[in-house]
Amino acid sequence: MDVHINVKNFGPIEEAEIDLRPLTIFVGESNTGKTYLAALIYALHQNFDGFSQLPLAASTSYYFGFVRRLGDRYTQNRQEEIEQEILEVYDKLNTPDHPFRFSDLPQQARARPMSKLTDQEEFTNELERCFDHDSVSKLIRFSGSRSNKMKVSLSVHKKDQPCWNFEVLATGSAKPTIIGNINPDMILLAPNDTMRKTEFHEITDVERLFRTLSTRRWRTENSYYLPAARSGIVQSRSVLATALIRRATRIGLDHIPEVSTFSGMIGDFLEQIVNYMERKEPSTNIRGVAEQLETELLEGKIEVKRPTPEASTEFLYRPNQSKETLRMSHSSAMVSELAPLVLFLRSIVKQGDMLIIEEPESHLHPGAQTKIAQTLARLVRAGVRVVITTHSNWLIQQISNLIREGELRKQGESTSESADYLKAEEVGSWWFHKDKPVTELPFDLVEGIEPEDHLDIAEDLYNRSAGLQNRIEEKKGGDAYESE
Repeated sequence: MDVHINVKNFGPIEEAEIDLRPLTIFVGESNTGKTYLAALIYALHQNFDGFSQLPLAASTSYYFGFVRRLGDRYTQNRQEEIEQEILEVYDKLNTPDHPFRFSDLPQQARARPMSKLTDQEEFTNELERCFDHDSVSKLIRFSGSRSNKMKVSLSVHKKDQPCWNFEVLATGSAKPTIIGNINPDMILLAPNDTMRKTEFHEITDVERLFRTLSTRRWRTENSYYLPAARSGIVQSRSVLATALIRRATRIGLDHIPEVSTFSGMIGDFLEQIVNYMERKEPSTNIRGVAEQLETELLEGKIEVKRPTPEASTEFLYRPNQSKETLRMSHSSAMVSELAPLVLFLRSIVKQGDMLIIEEPESHLHPGAQTKIAQTLARLVRAGVRVVITTHSNWLIQQISNLIREGELRKQGESTSESADYLKAEEVGSWWFHKDKPVTELPFDLVEGIEPEDHLDIAEDLYNRSAGLQNRIEEKKGGDAYESE
């Protein structure tokens, strides 16, 4: 699916217009909105159960079960109208040389996802939860004025076919306006679709069809957010859990005048960590990425232990060739930083999910940062949509090399035996500026992906270095002359 997101006057962002790619990169100065946009993507994905062709498809498939259970709740005329609608659906489904469109669904089946798409409360609540605000108005651009109008829009396409769109407008403290639309001409089943070979005669046939479609083609996609503070959260999760339990009791609350709260992303991350369990049937490809991460970077294993069913889960690090394990708090910063990523890939993330990682290079040596770029490429190859924020030029340069590797593969060649590569069209990079619109950084075969401010900083450092060296040499020369 092609996903396009546009925002104006959102937090620190003046304007941003991006396309989500299999790997989406946000780069730029601090306090320019990278995390804000990443959190917005998470909120949108959570609200719509992913960015599939038909939003909230389960609400459509459940309609058919509702029709089968009509009974005596409707008048005879209304039952006849509904039955006539279903007969028309049969006719259209049993005409395999014509596409079956969204508009071919019964009116009430179309209305259910439309009403959820434009619900005035759900997305507003999700925004407030994710950003830990009590009002959406606090997300309007930080300009000292509430007269600016905030806009958040999302559109989903499949190839050249518009599927659906969604938009939020907010001004001042007024209640946000939410609008949305599903393309009535969107093709749900093409003429040559194998599912059209079945003859449809009963409502159970149609219900089964749409349940199958919503499970396979429009299945719920999960999104996961690894915040920048993940290593500290993992190290202190047991302390946090104990504190939260105490606060949840009446005795604990007696001495707390005001209870602080997490943002939704940190709360969701903490919940995944506290309730972590090894999956019995993990995704083989994605688990393989976790194992490569342990082998190539951690040089050891992340172990999960739960002494008793009632005890909290323990995460330990066992270095290679060691019989002893270390608690996360006794491990290196690199280990505690990468442990959550290993755990999520081992038992949580599945093919088709979205993984948002803030600063995956945190606490890593430049050489390790380049290996993280390879991990991101492997996730793309395994079918995970990845969004990252970064300040690392090493990471970006390695991603550029992986794209060059992909360009060679298109021409039937490869520079290595490794399967780590990216296609240029799979990567989208956006540069965040202060008080300026976000701009796309196109890939260049020679320069790769290179933010201008990185070049400016490198040039300034070189010029200062050269100037200082010249002054030192001049000083040495002057001193030598005087001594003669």
